[in-house]
Amino acid sequence: MHPLAEKVLARDTRATARALRLVDDRAGDHVAILKDLFPHTGRAWVVGVTGNPGAGKSTLTDRLIGAFRQQGRRVAVVAIDPTSPFTGGAILGDRIRMQAHFGDPDVFIRSLATRGALGGLSRSAADVARVLDAWGADVVLVETVGVGQDELEITRMAHTTLVVAAPGMGDEVQAIKAGILECADVFAVNKADRDGADAAVRDLELMIALGGEVARATGLARGHSAAALHARAAQPAAPGGEPPEGPWVPAIVRTVATRNEGVAALVARLEAHRAWLFGTEAGAARREERLREAMHVQLRDALTDAAVAALGPALDAAVRAVARREIDPYTASEQLVEAFRAGAVAPGTGA
Repeated sequence: MHPLAEKVLARDTRATARALRLVDDRAGDHVAILKDLFPHTGRAWVVGVTGNPGAGKSTLTDRLIGAFRQQGRRVAVVAIDPTSPFTGGAILGDRIRMQAHFGDPDVFIRSLATRGALGGLSRSAADVARVLDAWGADVVLVETVGVGQDELEITRMAHTTLVVAAPGMGDEVQAIKAGILECADVFAVNKADRDGADAAVRDLELMIALGGEVARATGLARGHSAAALHARAAQPAAPGGEPPEGPWVPAIVRTVATRNEGVAALVARLEAHRAWLFGTEAGAARREERLREAMHVQLRDALTDAAVAALGPALDAAVRAVARREIDPYTASEQLVEAFRAGAVAPGTGA
């Protein structure tokens, strides 16, 4: 086993930080570390926290850390910050709101820059979460950048996705955009002491109801989508507190994170989703699809890296040929794919 992997399993904080740096930079033998750690993962509950910028995601995440720590759970946080397109740096502002937990040995906070990645996550976020899982985290909170309406990458990574909304941040049109609907397992209407909180809750309730109507009318329920989530109304819990079968219907919880109000109710709804996910056939199907999508992403990235490395000069030649209008980009791409499959340079690219 890799020496760093052994130290991560021993909960060595400095070694874990070094492993995370290698994984984030995709440097050295980071793949060997991930391979050695993978058999020791799968225990942590990954909770994604997303929503529009300014909704209070970081403050609410800080409160969730406190709530989970009161339960005696080890907590890890992956805080994604946007990267400057000019300097490549990130302010790591999310960590500023979590300073109260820096001295807690059972809390590990890791900031990641997006490095230009879209979808609210960095490319290494899933691997970083696995390292923290192996470190011994019971809960891994992944706070996204907060691009909002089309931030679906987190649903492929997290077991449970919390979408944080706030009143007064947009009109009803913002509430019915599909991306944010399809993200949510639980909604938190934060800053609920402000004017407009009731309207925000009503908009979300309407959106959920419309999602169910569309699903019933079209029969398009599949995976983590509005149709799958809202194919029918929520069922009451079975006797003994067992989670209900059937698609999960997102709950809506009002919170005021700055005053720690509503956080206990929010944790209860998150726990209910976890019970559904791991205790029902519908939840098992959701987990299988989540894994399939994650494997698709992993395979796509691996194939892209391999193709770029293998083609090298042929790819550069194809770019020049397209620029000179000697070949169209579609044919050039087809030729490059065939060349990669055959292990040869692409014909017609000048290589």
